[in-house]
Formats: sequence, structure tokens, C-alpha cells
Amino acid sequence: MHMVIYALVEASTKDEALATGKTVFDRLVGADAHSCAVFDYYVTFEEEDTSVAGKARWGDLPTAVPVDTDDGEELLDRGWEATKEEFERNLERVREALDEFSNEEIMRDEDLARHAFHQVGAYDGPTVFLYTEHASGIRHRGQLDRILEKSENPWIVPADVHF
Repeated sequence: MHMVIYALVEASTKDEALATGKTVFDRLVGADAHSCAVFDYYVTFEEEDTSVAGKARWGDLPTAVPVDTDDGEELLDRGWEATKEEFERNLERVREALDEFSNEEIMRDEDLARHAFHQVGAYDGPTVFLYTEHASGIRHRGQLDRILEKSENPWIVPADVHF
């Protein structure tokens, strides 16, 4: 499956933002020696030579854009809303599982109940759409707000990832 994720990075130029974003995405696909793969691969939106990912799948998205621009705010909102919606969807599944299933049924992962528990607690992967420049998932609004407040030149870099 494919999804668009976003790296929030500190940069002075578009090229610097893209390079830093690619470092984040490299870590998330396990290309960095000290990282563990969360996604299978990624494609950034300056790449033209693919027919199944990036622009070919999602259309034209900015390659990298300052967060304080209209495009940057739109990408940030997309990433945050997707994270929030995925959290709420999985949390509802957890609540239903607690009401419907016995401990044994949950332990057996009846109707993927345990999977929903895992997704609610995930720090990265398909339920997290925003990442810091250290490849850490941004999991709550307070964390996102602190990152934006501390950053002098925040840029956002989208990538199409496969998982």
C-alpha cells in the first residue's frame, strides 16, 4: 500500500530541505545503517522516472516548501489530519474490542483487535504521517506545536512511501 508522509526539517533552501528530507526517508526505509525499516521504499516528488509512485500516483505535490507558505500549511494540515484520523479510527476499534471481546479473544487477535492496540501505540509507520528531521513520528498536537515554535526555518517535504 502507498501513502504520503511528510518530514518537517530545518533548512535555508529548497535543495537543503529536500536533502534533509531524503535523509529522514532513508532512515524510515532502513537505508541508514543505524535504522530499522518502517516502510519498504519511498519516492519524493521531484522524481520523474516512476509510473507507480510519487507524482504518477498522487499528482503534483511540492518537492519541498516552507511551512509558513500556503502550500506548506496545506501539506502540514494534510499530515496532521491524517495522523489524527488514523489515531481516532484505531482508538475506536480498541474501544469496541474491549467492549466486545474477552481477554482470550483479544489475545488471539480476534477481528484484528490486537493490531488496533498496536496501531494506537505506534511511534512510526502507516498510522503516523508527520516526522521530525530525526525520523521520529510526530504523534500529538503539542509535540507538533513545540517543533514549529522552536524551528527558525521549517520546511515540509512530502514523500510517497510503500508499506
